[in-house]
Amino acid sequence: MRPPIRYPETPGAMYEHLKSLLADVVLDYKLKQKAEIACEINRLKRQKGAVILGHNYMEPALYHSIPDYTGDSLFLSRMAAEAEARIVVFCGVRFMAETAKILNPSAKVLLPSSKGGCSLAEGVTAADIRDLRKLHPGAPVVSYVNCYAEVKAESDYCCTSANAATVVKALLAQGHRRIIFVPDHYLAANTARETGTRLILPERDGVGGWRNAEIPPGGEPVIIGWRARCEVHERFTVKDIENARREFPDVIVLAHPECHPDVVAAADFSGSTSQMLKYLEEHPRGRYLLLTECSMADNIASRHPDRRMLRLCSLRCPHMQEVTLEETLESLRQERYEIDVPADIGGRARTALDRMIATG
Repeated sequence: MRPPIRYPETPGAMYEHLKSLLADVVLDYKLKQKAEIACEINRLKRQKGAVILGHNYMEPALYHSIPDYTGDSLFLSRMAAEAEARIVVFCGVRFMAETAKILNPSAKVLLPSSKGGCSLAEGVTAADIRDLRKLHPGAPVVSYVNCYAEVKAESDYCCTSANAATVVKALLAQGHRRIIFVPDHYLAANTARETGTRLILPERDGVGGWRNAEIPPGGEPVIIGWRARCEVHERFTVKDIENARREFPDVIVLAHPECHPDVVAAADFSGSTSQMLKYLEEHPRGRYLLLTECSMADNIASRHPDRRMLRLCSLRCPHMQEVTLEETLESLRQERYEIDVPADIGGRARTALDRMIATG
């Protein structure tokens, strides 16, 4: 396991650290308040033997002050699996904390939010997966990691936005011609295009049957998708890209694959949050627009002040924004909002997650 991120230990030093990164993002008096809270969290973290995982979508003051590890779902899944801490605090949403618990069942996993929902995770159920299997017998099920544990338990593989195409290509290489891919409609469509497959979207007809469930003749490979979408990424449009390029012709547009396929096609690059960060690190020159949850652009801009980031985005995930420094302090102090996954569900879900991690 790689060494954790180190932070200043006193409120004064933490304030200067945050000010150097966030003076243009967070008001000064707020930085002083947040520096004190962050130092108390880090003190409790050491006292209780905890590890804090922070998703790339966390608000900037939290992102730069308390997580031992930051990254996308795939990286943080690996860190959760390897953590030897008594307590794992997951600064993200519920499905992420569930994943940490499945991968590290002996740890006490805390979520600093009483709900921590997700429109994608709430868009598909275990019963939906069982019905899709009946509709398409023999088709392996790939579930995007943005789903709840009961769905993972019904799946053959999990994937992230970083390795969705890799997982699908591996299944195609094994001879599968039908692959069920849930729950994200747009990620499925973008993965289908990247892997040269056709997407179909079955849906219930309201009277016990299905529409749009027919497999095309000829044996061409097919991804059987679902109609759930991210409530943030679905709001980005091609018009947003056109408007940005009209005003800033040199802008380089990076789009998350949860965006509409037309948006992804119009962008210069598409990838997971970690892949976006890697792209920026490898292409230091230029002006950038990130089409993803907007806290990430603030986090990148603060860490890489030499990058010119267009802050034209106002789309925030309401569920990610529930996790604050204040809530994290109370979560760790009271050890509250503990995540539990029943052993039978966790055991079956673990197989799909292990395959995701092994795929890379």
